[in-house]
Formats: sequence, C-alpha cells, structure tokens
Amino acid sequence: MKMVSSTTQNGKEEIMAKEVDDKEDNNNNDSRDANGDDAAEEEEEEEAEAEAEEDEDEKTKEIALFKEGDKVLAYHGPLIYEAKVQKAEIRKKEWKYFVHYLGWSKNWDEWVGPDRLMKITEENVRKQQELIKHTSADKNIRGRAAQNRPRSFIDTRVEKEDVKNYVARGRKRKGDSGAEEKDGESPEKIIKIHLPTTLKKQLVDDWEFVTQLGKLVKLPRNPTVDDILRKYLEHKTKKEGAVGDSVVEILSGVRSYFDKALPSMLLYKQERQQYSDVVPEGNNVAPSTVYGAEHLLRLFVKLPELLVYVNMEEEALATLQTKLLDFLKFLQKNQSSFFLSSYDGPKVTSEVENREQKGS
Repeated sequence: MKMVSSTTQNGKEEIMAKEVDDKEDNNNNDSRDANGDDAAEEEEEEEAEAEAEEDEDEKTKEIALFKEGDKVLAYHGPLIYEAKVQKAEIRKKEWKYFVHYLGWSKNWDEWVGPDRLMKITEENVRKQQELIKHTSADKNIRGRAAQNRPRSFIDTRVEKEDVKNYVARGRKRKGDSGAEEKDGESPEKIIKIHLPTTLKKQLVDDWEFVTQLGKLVKLPRNPTVDDILRKYLEHKTKKEGAVGDSVVEILSGVRSYFDKALPSMLLYKQERQQYSDVVPEGNNVAPSTVYGAEHLLRLFVKLPELLVYVNMEEEALATLQTKLLDFLKFLQKNQSSFFLSSYDGPKVTSEVENREQKGS
C-alpha cells in the first residue's frame, strides 16, 4: 500500500515538473516571437526612413531652381544684384548656390539659399530698380548697408571729403609728380574714356562761353542730369527688353559722382556764385536736379582720374568702360536736344570776375 502511494506521488511530481518545463518553453517561445516582432518592426522603420530620405532627396532634386552658369538676380543686403551661379549643391538637404556678383571682386562670392535668388524677368528687374532708386534717394542710409556691399565705382557713395582728398592729391602731384607717381596707380589701370569728336567740340564751346564770353548756362536746365540718366535707362530697356543691375548701378554711380564732384571739380570760377545761388548750402538740393548735359559732360573728363582711387578688378573696369562709352554715344545721338547751342543765362559781371580772381 505504501509502495502504491509512493509511486503515485512520484507520478504527480513528474507531471508537475513537466508542466513547469512546458511553461518555460512557452515563455521562451513567446520571448523569441516578441523579439522577432521587434526586430521586424525596427527593420520596417529603417526601410521607411530610408525611403522617406530618398523621396526627400528626389523631391529636393526636383525643385532645384538654378543650375551652374545661370545668370540670376541675387539679394545682398538691402539691394538686388546681377550674379552668376558658379556651383549648385545639396547641403543639409537643401539646395545651395555659390554665386559671383557680376562686376564685383571674387572676395564677395558666397553660398546662398534659393530664397535670395530670382530669375531675371522684367518684373524682378523693376523691383531691383525701385530698391536702388529708393536707396539712392534716402541720404540717411549709411553704415551697415554700405558695409554689406562691395566697394566699387558703381556702388561707392562719393562723399565731399573723398573729392577734397582727390583734389589735394592732384595738387600734390603737380608740385611733386615724381613722389606721387610711386604711390599712384600704374597707367595701365587708369580707365580710358574716349569722347566722340562732336562732344569734344562741345566741351571747347562750353569753355569759351563761360571763360571767354562770360556767359553762363541758365539754370535750372531742362533736361536735368537726372532726366538724362532716366531717358538713357528707358532707351536701354526699350532696346534690350530688360537691363541688368550693372547698368542701373552705373547710372546711380554717375549721379553720385556728379552731385559730390560738381562744386569742387566741375565748375569754372565764374560759375561759383551762380552755384551758391541755385544750390544753397543746407537746402538738400541735389545738383543733378538743377544742372544739365553741359556740366555732366565735364564729369567724364575727370572720371578717369577719380576711378584710380577705386579698387576694381580689371574685368569690372573693362565692363564699366564699355558701358560709359555707350552712354556717351547716347549723349552724342541726342546732342541737339540735350545741349544748349548758346548760353543765355546770367552774364558774369566784372565785379564777380574780380572777386573770383582775388579768391583763386
């Protein structure tokens, strides 16, 4: 009886042990199944992420707006410039463009995003011109805006102090040409502006009217320098459909040079009193809104010497020279309507002449 009971007890223990083993096996199987499911999920997530990245890269490639060699309009600071795309790359999942600003030093080349670039269209060119006009009109814009931009003829604001320094250097050169030659620019870097023959004659007539006959230009002139610059821009736009920012900024530079250089460099001594009368100091009257083609032409005689002190690349100088010559041809073509055939302004009196001679 005892033997039967012992056997039964052993059977129960074996059954319980088997049940425990079965449970452990089930748990291990469940664990393996769970791990397998997790791995599968992770693999699926990685594949989804890879597909998403591929889709994003494909999408990025699809929306590339510009390619290497494209000419574009680019924001730099408060203004818009004409530029050329040198490289186009995807950086941090976004298209970036390495641009060169046409007419500027390579030191200003930079990587920019698509938000700073525009295609060259009539609408965008108008936007560019409006910004330049607004900036030129606002005489209080200084400092940061100026520092953010390359310094060259078509961009430099010509301050009165700059002109005074130039005049002083010119006088020094006359007194000690040997010493000044060493510090100055080589003749090869001086821009050459060849005046058409008829405009040279205009300059001679201008000199004779004022200095020999004592006759002055009646002011304000019509058209003014501003009017002439605007007419030229309209002429180029009509002829070419759209003009680049280099033309617009060259005209802005001509205006700036004229306004600052006129009182110090472009007037004969017989005209100084008239200038004081028509452009009173402190009245904020720009000479370009009062004087006309006669005085504008004198600026082109002085420009080669002025540009010696502006740091520009040879390529930019050559471009500038070509555009200035084109402007002079425009003056020549419209010579009869832009220039006076005779000066009927106030005649210089002997009293004024004597005072000017004593002051000079």
